[in-house]
Amino acid sequence: MYRQRTLSDTIGRALRTFPALIITGPRQAGKTTLLRTSFGRTHRYVSLDHPHVRERAMADPVGFLDDNAPPVILDEIQHAPTLLPYIKAAIDQDRVAGRWILSGSQAFPLMQGVTESLAGRVAILTLLPFSSGEAAGRAHARITLGALLDRAFAAREAPKGRRIGIGQWMLRGGYPEPWTHRSMDRRAWMASYVQTYLERDVRAVLRVADLGTFQVFVRLLAARTGQMLSLADLARDAGISAPTAKQWVNVLEASHQVLLVRPYHRNFGKRLVKAPKVYWLDTGLAAWLAGQHDEEAVLHGPMAGALFETAVVSELAKAFLHRGMPPELWYWRSRDGWEVDLLVAHRGKLHPVELKLTSTPRPQHGAAAARWRAMAGDEAGSGLVVANVREPTSLLPGIRVTSWDMLG
Repeated sequence: MYRQRTLSDTIGRALRTFPALIITGPRQAGKTTLLRTSFGRTHRYVSLDHPHVRERAMADPVGFLDDNAPPVILDEIQHAPTLLPYIKAAIDQDRVAGRWILSGSQAFPLMQGVTESLAGRVAILTLLPFSSGEAAGRAHARITLGALLDRAFAAREAPKGRRIGIGQWMLRGGYPEPWTHRSMDRRAWMASYVQTYLERDVRAVLRVADLGTFQVFVRLLAARTGQMLSLADLARDAGISAPTAKQWVNVLEASHQVLLVRPYHRNFGKRLVKAPKVYWLDTGLAAWLAGQHDEEAVLHGPMAGALFETAVVSELAKAFLHRGMPPELWYWRSRDGWEVDLLVAHRGKLHPVELKLTSTPRPQHGAAAARWRAMAGDEAGSGLVVANVREPTSLLPGIRVTSWDMLG
C-alpha cells in the first residue's frame, strides 16, 4: 500500500520553477515508488539500473536522450554520468520548468557530476525513509516547515490519526519496505540492506578492499549514535587510521546514513572545529547494527536513551529535508559541562530542545533548556522537552512537553 510522502508536494513546487530537479537519498528510501506514483503520468520513466539501458546511455548519449525526450524521469542517474553534460545542453536550449527529474543513491559521484554540469539549473532534494507520520499514514504534505514547528513548540493536542509506539519505531525504523510488508523478517531485511549498501555503494565510492573492516566500523559507529564523535577513539577501536575513519564517516554522511549535528557557537569557525554529535538517520538500522533485536532491548537496554535521541533527531531532519530545507540543528555544551540536546532554528530564534525517554516528564527535565533561554536572552525561542507522552503539556515558563511523533 502506497503511503503519501511529504516530499511529493515539495517536488511539485520545484517542478514549477526549475528546469531539472534531482532527488538523492539512501537506497530503498522510496525514491522510485514516489516518482512513479506521483509523476509517472506526466513523465516517461527510465531506470539506468538496468545494465542494457545503462550501456546504451553511455555508448550513445545523444541518441539515448533523443529516444527518451523530456518530460522524463531518469532513475539511478549516477550509473550514466556522461549524460549530464548533454542534459545541460538540452536545458540551455529549452529552460521550460519541470522537464527533467533525476534520482540517485550514490551521492559522492552523483553530486560531483551535478555540480560540474547542472549548477544553477537543478533543484536538489533529499528523500529519507518514512517519518513516523508517513509510516502511520498521516503525513501532512502541505504543512510548511514553519507551521509544523509552530505546532510542535506550541502544541495543545496530540496528533490525529494512527500513532506508532516508540519501541516499535526505534526497533523497525522507517524504511518503507518493512512497513508496507509487515510480515517481512526485520533481521533478514536489515542484513540484506547492509550487504547491498556495502557491496554496491561503498565499494563503488571508496574502493574498499576489505569490506569486513568497514562493516566492523559501521557497527562501532552505530553503537555511538547520539554521542559526540571522537574520530581517534573510533579509528583505534576499528583498527584503522584517523584519516580513514574521517573519510568513512564522510561517505556515510554523504550517502544519508548518518547526520552530524555540530555544536552551536556564535563564532561560526568554532562550530566547525569542535566535535559534532553523530546520529543515524534510521533507528531500525542503528539498532540492528548495534545488536538490539527486540523492543525490550531498545526501550530498556543501555542504548535506549541514545536510540530515542536518534529517533527524534531523524524526525526533525526529515521535517526539514522533506520540505526542501537543510536541517538547522545544533547542540550546546558549555565549558563547565552542561548541555542542551538540540537547538532548532525557527523564525529567527534558537529553540532549546531536550530529548527524554520518559512518560512522566518532570521540571528537572527542562532545566537545561530553561538555563539556556535565560543565558541567550533575545536569541532564544520557546523551549521543548520531547518525551514519550500521549498529550502535550506545559512544564516550566516558556517550556512545553510534547510527544516525539509531533514532529513527523
